[in-house]
Amino acid sequence: MRIIKAWETGEDEIRALLTRPFLDEAEVTEEASARTKTIWGESLSPRQAVRRILDDVKNRGDAAVSKYALKLDGAQLERDQFWVSEAEWDQALEKVSPEFMESLKIAHTNIHRYHAQQMPKGWVLEEPLGIILGQRITPLDKVGIYVPGGSAPLVSTVLMCGVPARVAGVREIVMTSPVGSDGVMNPHILAAARIAGIHRVLKLGGAQAVAALAYGTDSIASVDKIVGPGNIYVTLAKQMVFGRVGIESLAGPSEITVIADETANAKYTAADLLSQAEHDPEAAAILLTDSHCLAEAVADELTKQLKALGRKTTAAKSLERHGLILVCEDLTQAANWSNVIAPEHLELCVADPWRLLHLIRHAGAIFLGHWASEPIGDYVAGPNHVLPTNGTARFSSPLGVEDFVKRSSIISYTEEGLEKFGPHAVRLASIEGLDAHAGAVSVRLDTERPDKVDS
Repeated sequence: MRIIKAWETGEDEIRALLTRPFLDEAEVTEEASARTKTIWGESLSPRQAVRRILDDVKNRGDAAVSKYALKLDGAQLERDQFWVSEAEWDQALEKVSPEFMESLKIAHTNIHRYHAQQMPKGWVLEEPLGIILGQRITPLDKVGIYVPGGSAPLVSTVLMCGVPARVAGVREIVMTSPVGSDGVMNPHILAAARIAGIHRVLKLGGAQAVAALAYGTDSIASVDKIVGPGNIYVTLAKQMVFGRVGIESLAGPSEITVIADETANAKYTAADLLSQAEHDPEAAAILLTDSHCLAEAVADELTKQLKALGRKTTAAKSLERHGLILVCEDLTQAANWSNVIAPEHLELCVADPWRLLHLIRHAGAIFLGHWASEPIGDYVAGPNHVLPTNGTARFSSPLGVEDFVKRSSIISYTEEGLEKFGPHAVRLASIEGLDAHAGAVSVRLDTERPDKVDS
């Protein structure tokens, strides 16, 4: 992993090294290009491929969904096989161990307890003259949760998406996750869905799943919002259907930034960096430290620990492409560079993390101290692990209960209230040239209105 010193490197160069590519800047791999050529007979960019899938599902419904499930995931599914049956669910629960279920329930309890604190509340403000203003909170009716399949069953993502939806009171929660050629969903995923309170489960992945949930088909009803992380095709699909349905964010590859001083343990720090590097070759693992000795020790540990990883090829590519150790002049400078990154995960592995916390302005989740390892947040701590990536922590937040509810304004006026404030509304509407707006208020202020005319 590359080590650079802040005082020997230009600010623009450091900023370029720390800045993540946006969605439209993602490179098209040779593998992806070859795959699209096999499916469509020509090489397509991810955006072009997703556009075709969305349009096809929108126009042909279930037939298109079946087509892409087979071509992209190798799953031969007819419309009556899209949904996980009760029998399949029961069989899955019989296959998982009691120990796994125990861990799942503990994680669920912690996640539920944390998110219960987030529930927004309605309120009423009683003003003079009988005016009442307020806010009403109502849950969404129907939500779709996307859970990646791929090489690992992301049971934690099921909980992180499903639990806040249940806390919010969503009436129907539909989960979708891809299956392979056997058409069978991983039993651990289904067990997590049962614990999380998911109502129904689709055996679909990719852009075709997003399209089905957004547009609806004969067998799949559309939802109001789609949440959950996915690959670039899923993310682009969510971006393109936004407006027809809601989405929570556009997730990019995983990221971790660690700010560490001389009190940090190099072995722990390297392990935490690798915990995100193993996700994806495009994941980013960055260490910011004021200790050159620690920087070198962490680099050595990364080399050692990589050899023992099951996903060492993926992690090695991530560290080579996006890994960086930046030796800073002090921890204040480290915090400033962290704010430039606006990382998904930020660890403060320093002697006094609470003192450093006030310098942090942008981060999805912040882990304080030497014992708050990032994977604890991924699984059992309670806060959500669906977090803003690609620097979007500058303006967005972790997935939470707020993503599954909506606010309605409450406005109640009396005649006396309108007489006091109505003329101001008329004046402002007239300046905007909206005569009907002004008229809707002024007609109520007219002493000659029908209900006041003598008979």
